[in-house]
Amino acid sequence: MRIALDAMGGDFAPGPIVAGAVQAAQENESLQITLVGDRDQITAALGADAGSPRFEIVHTTQVVGMDEKPTVLRTKRDTSIGKCWELMATRKVQGLVSAGNTGAMTAGALFTKLFIKGVKRPGIAVVIPSLQGPVVLLDVGANSSCKAEHLFQYGAMGSVYARQMLGIENPTIGLMNIGTEEGKGNDLVRETLDLFQASHLRDRFHGNVEGRDLYQGTVNVFVTDGFVGNIVLKVSEGVLDLVLKLAANGVLSALDKEKHLAEAALRRVAHEYHHSATGGAPLLGVDGVCIICHGSSNDRAIRNALLRAARHGDNKVNELIASELERTPTSVA
Repeated sequence: MRIALDAMGGDFAPGPIVAGAVQAAQENESLQITLVGDRDQITAALGADAGSPRFEIVHTTQVVGMDEKPTVLRTKRDTSIGKCWELMATRKVQGLVSAGNTGAMTAGALFTKLFIKGVKRPGIAVVIPSLQGPVVLLDVGANSSCKAEHLFQYGAMGSVYARQMLGIENPTIGLMNIGTEEGKGNDLVRETLDLFQASHLRDRFHGNVEGRDLYQGTVNVFVTDGFVGNIVLKVSEGVLDLVLKLAANGVLSALDKEKHLAEAALRRVAHEYHHSATGGAPLLGVDGVCIICHGSSNDRAIRNALLRAARHGDNKVNELIASELERTPTSVA
């Protein structure tokens, strides 16, 4: 599998981006990586690996800044993100990974119209830990102006992802709402509820779920629009950071004589649940593999994102999403 990696995307590019690519290539011998960005900077970062046949460099002269609007892809014609999408649209690569501007990454999908057959709008899916194991939450930022058919498709796509990538045999689906009763929520949520209940997914559809159900693991796939999902994700990151710091202060104070043991335990927890452990979030619905990484991604995150992209392809996620969507309604009869 050949994957295009935006070597200029992220807060610390290109150093840790290229380092992560080298680590991923060492772990997966079948992985071929096209590094996209400034040739001189990439070559310097590769060092002794610059001549390796595992790496191809595609030179670009521009970068999408983290604070720029996604539509800049229409005026900046030689950006690393834009070139990654061009390479995938022309089938020169089968996937792409970037820690760059999330809005531009999503816009690239919309501009190229590189969607799996039947997909109306792609959605960003994240894997979140819960008391029952990992769960999938989507969308978390790709589509803030959803229609009911978009949310329904997120449930279908998230279900395939949970089965193929998390090993959950029959994933259950929940629709995030302000209450569990069927009459709760706005018109969008109620219409989406009708779609699920009228579909072949109804046996696995749990119904409405609340925000507190996320970390309880009440269902395996949590569906919401990109506006709400992004807020949930950012709040979750902040709460995790707060809890770890409060726990660290409390534990270290209580175990003054054994601080080194407590510190080691807390470091292990922080390492396990850090965003770099999963590498990035897939943009589901794209005809190809697209992994969007955190802007502060280090080499570990990029390595894991590339390996996840390879698994995504190997596990036939897109083919199964297309098959699933052939069975789904797009409106209430």
